[in-house]
Amino acid sequence: MVAKTAGNRRRMAAAFDTSEANLGEEYFKRLANPQPLVEVPSDEAPVHEVVITGKDVDLTKLPFHPQHAYDGSCYLSSAIDYTVDPQSGRTNVGCRRLSLRNRYETGTNVTAPSDLKRIYQACIARGQRLPITFTAGAHPLDFFAATTRQAGDELSLIATFRGERAPVVKSVTSEIRVPADAEMTLEGYLDERGYAEPEGPYGEYMGYYGSIHMDPVFHCTAVTMRRDVLHHTLLHGSARVLDQTDSANISGLRAEAQAMRILKATVREPVAVLLRSASGGCNTLRVAIKQRTFGEARMAISALFGGIMLLKHIFVFDEDIDIADEGQVEWALGTRFQADQDLVILQGIMGMTMDPSLNGRRTGAKAGFDCTKPFGRDGEIPLIASAAKSFTAPARFQTVEQALASGPMFYADVVEGLGSDDGREVACALDLLRQEGRLARDRDGRYHLGASRPGVTGIVGPLYHDPNEGT
Repeated sequence: MVAKTAGNRRRMAAAFDTSEANLGEEYFKRLANPQPLVEVPSDEAPVHEVVITGKDVDLTKLPFHPQHAYDGSCYLSSAIDYTVDPQSGRTNVGCRRLSLRNRYETGTNVTAPSDLKRIYQACIARGQRLPITFTAGAHPLDFFAATTRQAGDELSLIATFRGERAPVVKSVTSEIRVPADAEMTLEGYLDERGYAEPEGPYGEYMGYYGSIHMDPVFHCTAVTMRRDVLHHTLLHGSARVLDQTDSANISGLRAEAQAMRILKATVREPVAVLLRSASGGCNTLRVAIKQRTFGEARMAISALFGGIMLLKHIFVFDEDIDIADEGQVEWALGTRFQADQDLVILQGIMGMTMDPSLNGRRTGAKAGFDCTKPFGRDGEIPLIASAAKSFTAPARFQTVEQALASGPMFYADVVEGLGSDDGREVACALDLLRQEGRLARDRDGRYHLGASRPGVTGIVGPLYHDPNEGT
């Protein structure tokens, strides 16, 4: 049994043959370079090395297994489904779970809005079965094909995401073509009765159970596999470790790539995006931008909510914040965000049906958090991040007076300019200028040579505010 092939970014980067930092760019590079499919005969397809049909089919011999404490059955969670739309002739590719019912039947979940649901509902209306083939155990990138919508035939996405020609083979009991190098396939049909049997509960990607609901029944007509088949399962919907689940990492990478593309078209200089997989699906996105004009953080929030339905919370930070560093993120949220000014709330927006906080509603609210500093005020001392200074430059001045004669200076710059070890003599020299009535300071704390009353430091210009007022 193989599990968690997409359980972290390192594994996905290996599948894409790139670095973790370059995953988003590689995602769109693959999409922009379609690759061909090559159909091979059944006797050359590894997935057809073993073929079981008719009454010899026995799904109970396959590794369906319990996955969560309150699941309604034992499950196979790695299935990728392939169907051909009877009306258009185009292949649709998706992914969904299978719950064991008996030797020949499973339940499957076709409730969320999808192309498969649309195709199947049209078949029900015509009183027709819908042939379908599932692969279980496939190239890790096939899941990206299964979760990406394309206007045309989606089978080609298998080769496109792999970045090379991909072999396909016709199913044994239908005309559906599937990857010839898969580990196993389950062929059959969804019957014409429609949503006829209860399915679930099941531990969903949000980390909570999807409730029992009516779903179609899959009837298996053939099982094919490699002789040395590796059975595959996904880690899915495990609440305390959602960031390790295949579904969260796959959807997270896709959302990050989409977010960066949207940001590049919306703001002048996006720096980074990070989807928090542990939030459940694609609920929480962090963004870092370099502000170039007023209102860019809100522009980013609006564009992202409009372009990616899955997002629920968006946090926008300045470029000086490492959005992967929890400490820096908490610091920026605590010091650059005011709820009455920087919170963007959108109401009545379509939400994800698996979000338990919707309480069964179709729509909900989304929130954007502008955690950026006020634009155009970068040089103001109250907005500068404080940190120790490293003294590296050589001494340039002989005296404090000579240093200040070159222009206003911060205390640490005077210390560095004189080559002082610790600055104590600088403090004394500044006091001598103060006693002589020749020292002043501006609101950012820089020292100036300027006229003042002897013994009193002069003030250059207005101060920011007086914290003593009103106390």
